[in-house]
Amino acid sequence: MAEVVLSGLTKRFGATTALAGVDLTIPDGAFVVLLGPTGAGKTTTLRLIAGLERPDAGDIRIAGRSVVGDTPAQRDVAMVFQQYSLYPHLTVRENLAFPLRSPVIALPEPQIAERIAKVAGVLRIAHKLDNKATQLSGGEMQRVSIGRALVRSPRIYLMDEPLSSLDAKLRADLRVELKRIHQDLGATFLYVTHDQIEAMTMATHVGVLDRGRLVQVGSPREVYENPVSAYVASRLGQPRINLLPADAFGGPVPAGAAQIGLRPEHIVQGEGAEALVRRVEHLGDQTRLHLALGPHEIVTLTDVHTPLGAGDRVRIRPEAPLWFDAAGNRLA
Repeated sequence: MAEVVLSGLTKRFGATTALAGVDLTIPDGAFVVLLGPTGAGKTTTLRLIAGLERPDAGDIRIAGRSVVGDTPAQRDVAMVFQQYSLYPHLTVRENLAFPLRSPVIALPEPQIAERIAKVAGVLRIAHKLDNKATQLSGGEMQRVSIGRALVRSPRIYLMDEPLSSLDAKLRADLRVELKRIHQDLGATFLYVTHDQIEAMTMATHVGVLDRGRLVQVGSPREVYENPVSAYVASRLGQPRINLLPADAFGGPVPAGAAQIGLRPEHIVQGEGAEALVRRVEHLGDQTRLHLALGPHEIVTLTDVHTPLGAGDRVRIRPEAPLWFDAAGNRLA
């Protein structure tokens, strides 16, 4: 494993700037998640580190050495794609062995068998080793795809939204598996996604990308509690943060504030301004209230056994609000 450092990384595709001067350190053994919507530059970052694209400016250093001039094979990284990228005519065992038999690695067969057995145990697919790839479920195919990267023991694992094509239960299961694998192997992961739940549950560090710029990096809790902008605040949290005009609740407003941001858990019920209950969502472990405060829509959390229903009225007030200026920047 090795530390990866990006310095001033820039990539353009014609007139479009995909990445603009990104500086990021991925510590040895960390699980770093890059978060952002489509077009933010997540996959471009992975492809640059892997050597599938060349930067227009900046440097990529792995274990203290620049790899910008190296081929993908020389960089010793492993990439897991969104789609399974398996050889359908091969068995699971043969798919896992394939990268280890390449001329670059060319491991002896006994070592290949040993690595396959270890990875199959970690991913809990040992009973599927002699099945063809076409005989597997979607979740099993993605485990094999992840296994093809794990058998190589590279310096860094690059993962490009590997869970996004799976159903909700499989995504939840594999989130737990990936975090367990990271802890067991002590490996370095760079994982990109637009799914904030994946970021919050798996990452040691979260980096938020906005149109090719890295706007904030920190622990999931730090980014959630202290976002530098309304954009960052809206990237983490489920339900999403409520962003309203600064004077939506009346009362004093900090100088320069244009918006008030309220996490659903930071809205106190039973006092304050009157709001109309539009809808009640019972989700088992939590209940969400969809409210109308004048013309503004608000989502908050309430007691799971609340008697409130659509058409009722409830008083609410903000607690621990976040304030943003007209450009969306956080005010102290």
